[in-house]
Amino acid sequence: MNPLGLYPAVLMAVATAAAFTALYLRRHRKSPEERERERRDLVNRIGRITDGTITDVHETTPDGHGPAQLLIYTYDVGGVSYEASQDVTHLRQHADLHTGRFGLRTSVKYDPQNPGNSIVISEAWSGLRLHK
Repeated sequence: MNPLGLYPAVLMAVATAAAFTALYLRRHRKSPEERERERRDLVNRIGRITDGTITDVHETTPDGHGPAQLLIYTYDVGGVSYEASQDVTHLRQHADLHTGRFGLRTSVKYDPQNPGNSIVISEAWSGLRLHK
């Protein structure tokens, strides 16, 4: 048997496998919403809690895809002040942000390895202290 005769078959098999892998990865790419939800879940699981202040809720229309609601807040970790925003568009059912009086304290969960990675609300946790 000639070993050189196997090379075209092996090359064809490798090329086919590479094409199917590329197609699979392209179709199963995570959406920005899925990546953001996973980030919130991670911070919720591993995060530490500190006090913060909600400074504003900002409504914007990015790229014409409908309104987005950003929660803007500040907090301190280890003597460093952070100002952050969280897209809470998909979390409106968990809290009515317009009933809160902003400027009041809130709880913030942050990643201890990266304190700039933080949340005020997720599907499973809320640091909002809404007063009526």
